[in-house]
Amino acid sequence: MVDEFWFAMEVLISGLLQGFMYSLVAIGFVLIIKSSGVFNFAQGSMCLFAALGFVSFWEAGLNFWVALGLALVMMIVLAVVIERVVLRPLVARPPLILFMATIGLAFLLEGLAQALWGTQPHGLELGIPDSPLEGLPVDISQFELFAAAISLLLVLALVIFFHRTRVGRALRAVSDDHEAAMSVGISLQMMWGITWAIAGGVALVAGIMWGTRLGVQYSLTLIVLKALAVLILGGFNSITGAVVAGLIIGGSEKLVEVYLNIIFGIGGVESFFAYALAMFVLLFRPYGLFGDEIIDRV
Repeated sequence: MVDEFWFAMEVLISGLLQGFMYSLVAIGFVLIIKSSGVFNFAQGSMCLFAALGFVSFWEAGLNFWVALGLALVMMIVLAVVIERVVLRPLVARPPLILFMATIGLAFLLEGLAQALWGTQPHGLELGIPDSPLEGLPVDISQFELFAAAISLLLVLALVIFFHRTRVGRALRAVSDDHEAAMSVGISLQMMWGITWAIAGGVALVAGIMWGTRLGVQYSLTLIVLKALAVLILGGFNSITGAVVAGLIIGGSEKLVEVYLNIIFGIGGVESFFAYALAMFVLLFRPYGLFGDEIIDRV
């Protein structure tokens, strides 16, 4: 009985740690949605682009921190260019047009990445072994703990930035009411540029973490699909919701996958369970667990 308990705890902890990595990608979506109302379908491609840039700089013989700094500057510049060149001219258009623009942007980034760095997958090793910690009653991966810690630190940094800094409060004002923010002298264009730059930095962290786990390859863009389920569950405009929903999906999908396989011999549930859970929650909370309800007055 004790062994079964620790086995269940091991599966749950592994799922929760992976849930933090889901949240990393979802946070990039939330940042842009909160500030500009744009659903950036290209966030997965930005993660891939960031990971390819970083690993290419590192493989060229640069120091880890130099490669990381160059990749961060690259993503900030890329994010600002995307906001100014692609999306700013479309800011007054219907949301569907903006969404379609980000789909085209996703393919553009993938094509640009192939032109710059080729199509071969790259291995990425940060020196954190993907082996269990010793001395614990459960097997917990050192890399998963590291990735969860980085994710948690990033979330805390974003919370402090949004609540304790002048720019962060301005971004919150923009997300609450564009017209009210403009009336007190806040530049929407500048705030959107800052938001996209932050989202580019988040994409770099997510790309490195997932690139280390899965390899830096073009299938990395598919993590956006799992992040979509996290967004639906947590709410499209809540950073807290992205984190909580990532934990819920990560933990529950692991438990369901393992125990359905053990009890009924059913496998492959992990590939679709997150979407089934998100759709179930939509029946009762259409705006997610933490999303703001939108009321249209006519």
